[in-house]
Amino acid sequence: MADRNTGRKLNTGSSERAGRSGTATSGRNGARDVSARNTDSRKKASDEKKDLNDYSPAMQKQIKKEMKRIKFRRNLLIFGFASVAAACIGYFVWYYASADKNGGRMEQLSNLVGSDAMSNVETSYVARISNEEDVERPDILDKYKTLYNSNKDIIGWITIPDTKIDYPVMQYSDNTYYLSHNFDRKDDKAGCLFLDCGCDVIMGSDNYIIYGHHLTSGRMFSSLSDYESEKFYQKHSTIQFDTIFETGTYAVMYAFRSRVYDNMDVNFKYYQFINADSEEEFNSYMNEMKEASYYDTGVTAVYGDQLLTLSTCDYQEENGRFVVVAKKIR
Repeated sequence: MADRNTGRKLNTGSSERAGRSGTATSGRNGARDVSARNTDSRKKASDEKKDLNDYSPAMQKQIKKEMKRIKFRRNLLIFGFASVAAACIGYFVWYYASADKNGGRMEQLSNLVGSDAMSNVETSYVARISNEEDVERPDILDKYKTLYNSNKDIIGWITIPDTKIDYPVMQYSDNTYYLSHNFDRKDDKAGCLFLDCGCDVIMGSDNYIIYGHHLTSGRMFSSLSDYESEKFYQKHSTIQFDTIFETGTYAVMYAFRSRVYDNMDVNFKYYQFINADSEEEFNSYMNEMKEASYYDTGVTAVYGDQLLTLSTCDYQEENGRFVVVAKKIR
């Protein structure tokens, strides 16, 4: 009897727990259902596109104002990007057209080398730059007389076979004029190749330094940086540089990168080496350049040799320069 009562009590307790558990489960499920329905309602409401007329007149005015502002900004950005793109395209068209024109002019000048189109050319050069005023001026080589008659700033001609380097070399009283002027003395960002104003081809200098731009068109001194490769050097080991007074063939010795330093910097400044005051100073310059060179050409120079240094911009660092040094073959 007690067992049966106990059993009924146990069953009743079990039923009560089951009932409470079922109620709790139903409550949670119901809450989830309500939450899901609310989420679906909000999503449906957000998916519905509202018409402008659904807003109050004041809100409509504000919305229209904001839409106009957004449209203006978008149009302004489009116009800005289009202007920049047009300017870039225009610049590159102008740049390469100018480069082609410059290249064509250089070919014309090259054809004048050796030309006798003008027979009444002066045969003595009155040097504005020479430090010695009383020295006898040598005669101009016949093949450069026509060019000299066209522009008396011409000081020579340089050629590196199988490259685009085949240009007149100018010289002016400063080292800035021919950075932005062509052979015809017209404004031209390509400029000309020019000899350092401190060099003297009449009295002679230990080192002739020639500068030129590194252009993306590949003209002027752009090919110089190819000397970083020893294979390129092996195929282009000599440089022809004539002054308007004498011819000259130079053997390449060194190729290296450097930069333009501040005046107070204590560094080897290749662009200051025009004349050496002594054999020791000359040898010091040679050692500095040999240490900086990418490879050993086996070519060396001694005090008294005529050197030629070619310099152009290099963009691997700020104020960078690429330099090739050669010596005249006796």
